[in-house]
Amino acid sequence: MMQAADRLHLIGSIPLGSSEEVFRTLARELGPYLRCMPDGETGERSRWVYFQGQMLRAHPDMEVDPTVPPFPFVQWDGKVIREIQQVRFKPGVDPDKVRFETGYDKAAAASYGAFKRLRDSGAVPRHMRFQVSLPTPHSSGYLYVSGPARQTYFRVYERALLDALAGILKAIPPADLTIQWDVCQEVLAFENYFKDRPADYKRQTFDMLARLGDSVPSGVEAGYHLCYGSPADEHLVQPKDAALLVEMMEGIAAATKRKVDFFHIPVPKERRDDAYYTPLGKWKRPAGTKLYLGLLHFDDAVGDKARIAAARRALHEFGFSAECGWGRTQPGRLPGLLAGHRNAAEAL
Repeated sequence: MMQAADRLHLIGSIPLGSSEEVFRTLARELGPYLRCMPDGETGERSRWVYFQGQMLRAHPDMEVDPTVPPFPFVQWDGKVIREIQQVRFKPGVDPDKVRFETGYDKAAAASYGAFKRLRDSGAVPRHMRFQVSLPTPHSSGYLYVSGPARQTYFRVYERALLDALAGILKAIPPADLTIQWDVCQEVLAFENYFKDRPADYKRQTFDMLARLGDSVPSGVEAGYHLCYGSPADEHLVQPKDAALLVEMMEGIAAATKRKVDFFHIPVPKERRDDAYYTPLGKWKRPAGTKLYLGLLHFDDAVGDKARIAAARRALHEFGFSAECGWGRTQPGRLPGLLAGHRNAAEAL
């Protein structure tokens, strides 16, 4: 059985007004069952990488690519969430001289100040780490950058992202920090959501995720959140089962030199059947790696129990989570989501 503080994991975004409100709420409702705590990704980060798209469109070295049509952002049932005008580097721009300001380091440093103050005062449990969730270059690249510019963009944005990570590592002591890499567009690429994915997308993905993982010092906890997207609280793709996620977890672990402390994978609400979970029984779990299943859903206590029971028939040990972050859900759902997580943790 998992230790109490390992039973729950939160993805990142919480529909509250400030990081301090997030810390106080999570400590009060779930504190004993969390080993790390996100700042809620409040403000401009509440829509995940949407604000990175805004940054790119406003960047002096970027422009809307007139040679490609808008990208239709489609969820699993065919509904178009929005159409996205994709950008490219302006003609004559040297990409090696382009600098992107992601803002992740500044946000983390500001939130950590509030976190440490509350933890020092006892309002947040003493054992708690501060969780920073970061996107990958593919996260914004597949959505906001046109195909012809994408490979170059990945390289430029990775440099910017690692600069932000360096700032985070400078501001937050290793023993206080958890880094979570948010892996969404990569999962979608494996599902053939992006029709212009490169032929070597698997190698490219694992190499990139390994570089990101290996950039986190060993004293910092690090893991990966695999995701099928939830821009309108609906998946962009409905998975057949967990086999693809198992393939990705094994590929990431094999490519990464440092220990992967945890993985998180989603479980669709309707999947109470054994077929979804069966591939997890064959997962080659690295020693010491925790797994969190995103099988807790809003206002569905009966379904939560059924999904947990089905998962246990395939897998001996795992923690609980939601499918994705909560930043885009209705704020009125938050008490129910917290209660569902607390009930699952207390019943373990």
